[in-house]
Amino acid sequence: MPDKKSVILAVDDDPYVLESIATLLRAFGFTVMTCDNANSAVQEIQRTPIDVVLTDIKMPGLTGVDLLGMIHKFDSQIPVILMTAYAELDVAVDAIKKGAFDFITKPYNADYLLHTIEKAVKYSDLIQMERDYKKTLEETVRKRTQELSDALIMVKNMSREVISRLTVVAEFRDTTTGSHISRIGLYSNKLAEELSLDANFIEQLTFASSMHDLGKIGIPDSILLKPGALTGNEYEFMKTHTTMGEKILSGSDYPAIQLAASVALNHHERYDGGGYPRGLMGEQIPIEGRIVMLADQYDALRSVRPYKEGFSHNEAYAVITQGDDRTMPSHFDPAVLSAFRKIDSVFNDIFESNKM
Repeated sequence: MPDKKSVILAVDDDPYVLESIATLLRAFGFTVMTCDNANSAVQEIQRTPIDVVLTDIKMPGLTGVDLLGMIHKFDSQIPVILMTAYAELDVAVDAIKKGAFDFITKPYNADYLLHTIEKAVKYSDLIQMERDYKKTLEETVRKRTQELSDALIMVKNMSREVISRLTVVAEFRDTTTGSHISRIGLYSNKLAEELSLDANFIEQLTFASSMHDLGKIGIPDSILLKPGALTGNEYEFMKTHTTMGEKILSGSDYPAIQLAASVALNHHERYDGGGYPRGLMGEQIPIEGRIVMLADQYDALRSVRPYKEGFSHNEAYAVITQGDDRTMPSHFDPAVLSAFRKIDSVFNDIFESNKM
């Protein structure tokens, strides 16, 4: 006995043929629906899941071959069986070439009709199994892809948190709060956006810039926290935090860490060549170094340190754009300085909202 869920749609303009087919198939456990013309059959197929269509070829209006084409436009895998008189065999054979599943001759033999219907139902079941398998496979792939994506995000976030916490260790030795780290990332992000740099680069720079002073972990407290001016030797040793930071971060296979190593090494270089550790000039300095150099300078001016009070925004802006006895506009990349001039109020907002 076939699965009760197997639904057969019989189509014929002869009500006696429809009744005999329906009675036979229902007796063998099929669910049977009937239509007396092709148009109503198409409507039925569009609203009801049909496993097999059994249709007469010769009907008034649209023929069974016409119905075959209409069905396969809707679903090319529904098996369609044609019923034909001997005189229409050529038409039936042509319909097989067009995708009909099989044909039977009228008057039909009950055993052969059942055999053909069961064959078509098995085919339909296989098609449905394939569809279900593909759907399950696609859902499994989607689920696994999402799980992998979530895992990668978790690893990425965890890695960034570990790095941030390690960076804070160095930062807390030099400041009373770790907010300096997050501010440098935000300043750098806004400058890079104003410079219309690549979105992926901006994301990596926002992260990498927080590690600019990682090398300070190797500077003794007697120098790092000295309340007065540093001696010449002390200042030279302080400058080694750039190369120490680069050494700590160098050798990574990850682009963000590679960028962080460059930031650590280059964030004290000056555009006019007067910076350290290598005295690079102009565009010899990687763009990440030129951006973080200005961001770090602004934040240093605004922040309280053991040896100085914090400046107001206007005072820091004036130092950067006009200069003083230690800082000159020529120290900065002109393009980065121009970007700062355009968004300086954003810098103030970042500092004021990230003091703690």
